[in-house]
Amino acid sequence: MSERLKVRKTYKLFIGGKFPRSESGRTDLVDGDNVARASRKDARDAVVAARKAQPGWAGATAYNRGQILYRAAEMLEARRGEFKTLDVPGHELNAAIDRLVWYAGWADKLAQVTGSANPVSGPFFNLSSPEPTGVVGVVAPPSLLGLVSVVAPAVVTGNTAVVVSTGPQVAITLAETLATSDLPGGVVNILTGDPAEVAPWLASHDDVNGLDLTGVTDPELAADLERSAGGTLKRVLRPAGEPDFTADPGLRPMTAFLETKTVWHPKGF
Repeated sequence: MSERLKVRKTYKLFIGGKFPRSESGRTDLVDGDNVARASRKDARDAVVAARKAQPGWAGATAYNRGQILYRAAEMLEARRGEFKTLDVPGHELNAAIDRLVWYAGWADKLAQVTGSANPVSGPFFNLSSPEPTGVVGVVAPPSLLGLVSVVAPAVVTGNTAVVVSTGPQVAITLAETLATSDLPGGVVNILTGDPAEVAPWLASHDDVNGLDLTGVTDPELAADLERSAGGTLKRVLRPAGEPDFTADPGLRPMTAFLETKTVWHPKGF
């Protein structure tokens, strides 16, 4: 009996909860795997999917968003074997799972920490509460822990994300994990390819509200993206120096893409 041929996996994109090929039909060969190379059109499609999903995701209860992130941690735990075949170290996999659980726990607590009841002169209640910015474009680091550390804080607060990743096999395997985690389609969209080709379209897109440049390693590209983002008044997160994803992330990754809404309400009526 002859030895059977191995079924090779094709790594596609993750847009709107589905796994399409790039509209251009282009692929890259990465470590022997065929990987989709995203185009400008793919980026536009991902933004449309993210915008469509954002109101429903922001309208879900914070507790429900936390449940879904916790479910993602459960599914990541269950798919350990796949990530090990991609040479993700065990300690990094553990840290990524723990990071998802950590952000899941913050989902229904962040409003209490970042919101406030403000003292005012007059017969009014004055309350400030955090609101999501909207659609966030993310250039992600190639590692699993780095990817989780930029995606989770963006979406736990009610934003949706369009992610550009240079670690395609890890990123799309994580997308497969998210797709089985009750996460609504379009909340996280993952594009694989060259950030220098795709990210400028996110930076200049009128319907993208924020830009996370954590995974950009080229200072010139980062500066160009910041300038492009300035044309549409986006919030831009660009860490100083090399991020340490093993450290306590604190609240900054979550609050970077939040707005504060203040409401006045009369007393005694």
